[in-house]
Amino acid sequence: MYLLSRDYHVYVMDPRNQGLSQRVEHGGRISRFSMDLKELSDHLKLDKANYAGWSMGASVLWGYIDLFGTSRIDKAVFIDEPVSIYSHVDWSEQERLDAGGTTTSPERMVDGFTGGKPLNALVTDLVPWERAPLMDSPYYENSASFAQHFIQNDPKAVGRVLFNHIVNDWRDVIQHKIDVPVAIFSGDYSNNLSSQRWIHQTVPQSQLFVYSKAEQGDHFLMFKNPVKFTGDLRGFLDQ
Repeated sequence: MYLLSRDYHVYVMDPRNQGLSQRVEHGGRISRFSMDLKELSDHLKLDKANYAGWSMGASVLWGYIDLFGTSRIDKAVFIDEPVSIYSHVDWSEQERLDAGGTTTSPERMVDGFTGGKPLNALVTDLVPWERAPLMDSPYYENSASFAQHFIQNDPKAVGRVLFNHIVNDWRDVIQHKIDVPVAIFSGDYSNNLSSQRWIHQTVPQSQLFVYSKAEQGDHFLMFKNPVKFTGDLRGFLDQ
């Protein structure tokens, strides 16, 4: 945010039940989050803007595009989000890889995230869980400690949207509704990389940025390597 704000006017939305936003028992659906984004852009009178979504934020953008199209989007950025976290039992292995499916049990995945229940690789992708606590970048250590000081997330509140988030399949949106330039970010530490390659192959006006392990290419790449990320993002936006 600090680096981007040197050249751009940056707005960041904390979705309901996340960050500094209100904790509420209603609206725990990606479609409602997408409507929240629409209402925020209306409130700010943004006729045209660049939109970036990381992790579930990318799903919120796909929901926004599904509901409202791309007429108010100049360029879009998707950061390391599977196209469908839920892996359908009738999928081939290639379909699973293309979609990025990592679980056949949304309930167990949510229980692990919100209740600390045991997880294994058959329940969910464990790499983000393993990489998140590694303070292997001074930038990440700084931003993580800052966030932990100011933000007290309630896992149960966040959990209200997780089941809906997990079972959404966005392949039809990506195949048929994205007609603006797109940047996709992922890395060699991420098990989502195969699905990010599928998005890149599917969206005509897209660029794929793959960070190496030496470049901190995991699910938290923009926090761990913000200088490179901001440079790549600026290059894409300024084209």
